[in-house]
Amino acid sequence: MVFLSFVYRFFTNFTFLAVVYFSLNFMEHYPNRAIVALLVLVYSGMRAASTLRAFYFFQKIEKLEVETRRLQAPINDNSGGTANRKQIVTDVARLRRDGELKSYMDLFFLALIVLLCVAKILRP
Repeated sequence: MVFLSFVYRFFTNFTFLAVVYFSLNFMEHYPNRAIVALLVLVYSGMRAASTLRAFYFFQKIEKLEVETRRLQAPINDNSGGTANRKQIVTDVARLRRDGELKSYMDLFFLALIVLLCVAKILRP
């Protein structure tokens, strides 16, 4: 499932890039192309802001992971719940790492889209 989530994220980002590319290339009139490029830039800016906010969220989760591991170390006295707690912390760490990778993928494609839009705006 993790691999499929990465493939899905790549496919959706690539599809968005392809739609922007073809829509900007097939417009013949500069004002129309510039308006569409500006709208795509605004949308990409909002998505980038949301993605950057997710990095702040992931940073807070990482701090919680470290604190949980620090507090859990002295508790490991062979009680029944420690293995379950360790598994939960490990799962959260994996989900955080996967979320960060997806966010990096989003930022990469958004940067490509911004470059494409700026190039189409600057070229009359």
